[in-house]
Amino acid sequence: MPSQSVHSQVYNKIVKHKRGLLFSPSDFYDIGSVLAINTALSRLEKEKIIERIAQGIYLYPKKDPVFGNLYPSTEEIAEYIAKRDHARIIPTGAAALQKLGLSTQVPMNLVYFTDGAPRKIRIGKQSITFKPTTPKKLAVQGPISSLVIQASQEIGKSKMGGELRTRILQILQSETEKNLEHDAKLAPAWIADILKEAKKNIKL
Repeated sequence: MPSQSVHSQVYNKIVKHKRGLLFSPSDFYDIGSVLAINTALSRLEKEKIIERIAQGIYLYPKKDPVFGNLYPSTEEIAEYIAKRDHARIIPTGAAALQKLGLSTQVPMNLVYFTDGAPRKIRIGKQSITFKPTTPKKLAVQGPISSLVIQASQEIGKSKMGGELRTRILQILQSETEKNLEHDAKLAPAWIADILKEAKKNIKL
């Protein structure tokens, strides 16, 4: 029985997964050469089996009978890239504000601190920027407190008061005491005070 072509092997490996799969050419380097893999992916794209949504990133899209192909969010794409590259990322600025529900505005440029390679990736009209940072900034443990630290720095100390501070303290009630205590040691002093206050409120 003849062996399958590289194209067939790549196709079979893709379609055995659920739709919505994000992948890169490197996921197939066990099948054939870089040139053969890129050729197979280019052919599958022309056949509309997959879509290239950014440089080196492909999608096996979900299908909707009304809306057609469904696409992952830029946040999901950023998390995929981080996982692929074995890198840590933390949303900063407007991205952190939106993720916490403190802003309804969808940022056109998502910025993440990372210990991976610096890069900027365009996804349609949006972009994802990965900025190298110090190990200290990435040493935070809390999924919520880490976002609060970044969001608070975006807001600024002078604007952090009243209803906004109360809202952030409420959000932090979903964080663990251990994470609040740990991350307070890594945050700027004025943000550390907010994390410490949230920790006290958990005990009440």
